[in-house]
Amino acid sequence: MLVNKILKSYILIELKTRKLKASDVGQLNSYLNFFKMEINDINDNPPIGLIICAEKDEIGAEYILGGYENNVFASRFTYVLPNKDELIKELEIALKEK
Repeated sequence: MLVNKILKSYILIELKTRKLKASDVGQLNSYLNFFKMEINDINDNPPIGLIICAEKDEIGAEYILGGYENNVFASRFTYVLPNKDELIKELEIALKEK
């Protein structure tokens, strides 16, 4: 879990060493609902969920991730992690596109 001061939001991250499954998104959605109802302060934005997985089918991911009220994103992991500023920039771009 991270807290992003710029976005004023908790960011919940799950790392999966396999292909993305629908149950992964359902589980993370439950965590997001818990944070939204129990942890967030009145001035916080809704929490964001990020699933980083070994494999992601783009079309399957669209169907799996669609229809959730919460912000849930999935991405394939890489062996080289971006620095903090690059990660923040990518998250901001992803949020604007949604």
